[in-house]
Amino acid sequence: MPVQEQTSGWEHLEHLPLDVRLEDKEERRCAWVLLETLEHHPGVRDVQWDPQRKIVTLRYDPRALPLEKIRGIAEDLGIQLQRQHAHCVVHVDPARCRDCTLILEEKLAQLPGIVNVEANVPAGTVSVEYEPDSPITVEFVEETIKKEGFRVWRHARESWERAGTFIRLWWTNRELVLATLALIFLVAGLVVQHLTPLPTWVAVLFYALSYLAGGYEGAISAISALRHGVLDIDFLMIVAALGAAYLGEWAEGAILLFLFSLSGALETFAMDRTRHAIQKLMELRPNKATVRRNGQEIELPVEEVQIGDEVIVRPGETIPVDGQVIEGVSAVDQSPITGESVPVTKHKGDKVFAGSINTEGSLVIRVTKRAEDSTLARLIQLVEEAQSERAPMQRFIDRFSQPYATGVVLASLAYLVLSLTLLNRPFSDAFYRTMTLLVVASPCALVISTPASILSAIAAAARNGVLFKGGMHLENMARVRIVAFDKTGTLTYGKPRVTDIVPAPGYTEEDVLRLAAAVERRSEHPLARAIVSQAQKEGLLLDEPEEFRALVGKGVQGKVNGQHVYIGNDRLMEDLGRTVPEHLEEVARRLRDEGKTVMWVTNEQVVGLIAVADVPRAQAASTIRALRDMGIERVVMLTGDHKEVAQAIARRLGIDDVYAELLPEDKVRLVKELDTQAPTAMVGDGINDAPAMALASVGVAMGAAGTDVALETADVVLMADDLTKLPFALELSKRARRIVFQNLIFSVGVMAALVIATLTVGIPLPLGVVGHEGSTVVVVLNGLRMLGFRAEQGAYTRRSHPARALT
Repeated sequence: MPVQEQTSGWEHLEHLPLDVRLEDKEERRCAWVLLETLEHHPGVRDVQWDPQRKIVTLRYDPRALPLEKIRGIAEDLGIQLQRQHAHCVVHVDPARCRDCTLILEEKLAQLPGIVNVEANVPAGTVSVEYEPDSPITVEFVEETIKKEGFRVWRHARESWERAGTFIRLWWTNRELVLATLALIFLVAGLVVQHLTPLPTWVAVLFYALSYLAGGYEGAISAISALRHGVLDIDFLMIVAALGAAYLGEWAEGAILLFLFSLSGALETFAMDRTRHAIQKLMELRPNKATVRRNGQEIELPVEEVQIGDEVIVRPGETIPVDGQVIEGVSAVDQSPITGESVPVTKHKGDKVFAGSINTEGSLVIRVTKRAEDSTLARLIQLVEEAQSERAPMQRFIDRFSQPYATGVVLASLAYLVLSLTLLNRPFSDAFYRTMTLLVVASPCALVISTPASILSAIAAAARNGVLFKGGMHLENMARVRIVAFDKTGTLTYGKPRVTDIVPAPGYTEEDVLRLAAAVERRSEHPLARAIVSQAQKEGLLLDEPEEFRALVGKGVQGKVNGQHVYIGNDRLMEDLGRTVPEHLEEVARRLRDEGKTVMWVTNEQVVGLIAVADVPRAQAASTIRALRDMGIERVVMLTGDHKEVAQAIARRLGIDDVYAELLPEDKVRLVKELDTQAPTAMVGDGINDAPAMALASVGVAMGAAGTDVALETADVVLMADDLTKLPFALELSKRARRIVFQNLIFSVGVMAALVIATLTVGIPLPLGVVGHEGSTVVVVLNGLRMLGFRAEQGAYTRRSHPARALT
């Protein structure tokens, strides 16, 4: 059971039972790699290992190292964690207590069983991680949030379905409607006051109605914040408007609240555009699926489709579940999941993903995952959690905004006292300037500048098949100066083929291939599949291995017809004490110089060698050039393959440094060294390298669609097998950082100029409101530009009409 530590930023003491047999040498090495990775991760304060009980005890910060990442690293090493946490994402109305993010996190974190809370009120999301055996439930979390004054969206949507059309329209557009009513009543008051002989109280009545309409949302937010002891921006606006009314300047107070409500409506509209990009993902999965059972076609709710069912998908229909094609051939549009612009032809045996669109022929798909476990469902969950995680800059501003708002109130009161005592100004003039100071010194634009840009960038990335798992990783990606690549499956296609078979004296090529394929048929490694595929092409009958075992970083071991067979690299031969014939050594050197991977096949003696070649991806060289053009100073290859093979590939692609023949612990050590030199991104194929990715500044998994470990472990996920998405992700992060800085400089500059003008020459309250609210709208719209950022044919462009980016 996690223990909450209230006095430390290192929040949880977590016990993780490991399912690993320590008496085995290879498994001890895997456990060591896991411990080494965790020990040096910046999110971990202390690691303790009890080898007898097989329990790891961590003291860690779950924001820097989520438990799902720990689980992904362990699974990649073949270790099973016996404890898992539950997650939920709750959607809230961001208009209620906009500055209560920290308060909400603190309240939820105090609940017994809560492991971690990430709230991002501007995004309208709260992500909660909790113990599954605790009394915590999703409903309990929602009720707690509601008690804190927030409206939970799920319940609001349920009420919409029961409400009439008018109520639904009102709810979705209420801020804009209220701002319009505030304007109507404001104009009516001005007309009555200046153009009619009606008594003054009639104009005041209209102004009061304008106050009610324009200040309604702000007042609710201010009251909710005050309940938690927070003086927020809404409070400053309401006080300033009431101060104007006290001075008899009803019109100026009404103008203030109208512009404030209009700014809030535009801000909500802009943030809704960002949230809409995520909601579009949720609309991809159909509600029904056509299932073939007992020779009959029946239509079922997608939630009732079971693993192993056969689902029929006709042309033009959306694939409802993850599965494998068992009948038919068709082109499938996977762009909603992977961002690929061109449909991919699917044949029998190919994987397909829920949310993809079948464009041509009919397909019959055998279901491999339930709807709630599909790649699309996982993608939606991760994007929602990414929205919840605030970027470091946003965290700083959130913590800064609370004391700053209190400071503005105190400074305004001090200014009022000084104006009355030292400057001898009339009370009405001093009070008027004080109210203006309250308005212009409010950090509205500053507070919204970062989330507007970060959320837009995350949404734009998701639309293009790139998943940033939070604003922190978006910021870190922009700082990357070194990129380290895995070779097989990342820089190369990962689908090698057998090119050479050289037997030792006394053996034939068929002997070598049959013996190797019999063992490798149990392996899922790309090199193993190449050997088995070659044996099948030659029509060889393969024996069933009696034993099989992977030797990490060396090869595999099996038992065939009573004899022990090993297939692997030079290190394995050295460990076994095998003597390799000299002429085979010469052949092996020549093949490695040609960029081929050489594997030795041996039983009691060396049987021969098999050479396999893996071709670099077509976009690999151009991607590396693009990275250099974008400021990457060093490109590195980390691989377990032979040195000569790795160097041959590196020469073709223009890679700076090559580290070959690496075990997992070697990659961990090297990534740690690289990251101390400069921020480093580790790019893997989503199947291995999880420990190294975890220690890099940014871990990037490529081709991760359908790969659970990659989705859990990586900081940035490239859903497609497309290396050009990497420069896109880097350019997007750099663009987002530039826009954040633009917004910060602009918002601070406008605020400083308005404050100085108010304290010196004095400015009218309406002009201060226009400058204040105008700057807020400008930074929101500037951040919204990121929604139009997209990759087109390897170029990174921004559409000319960003406002229509999601229509």
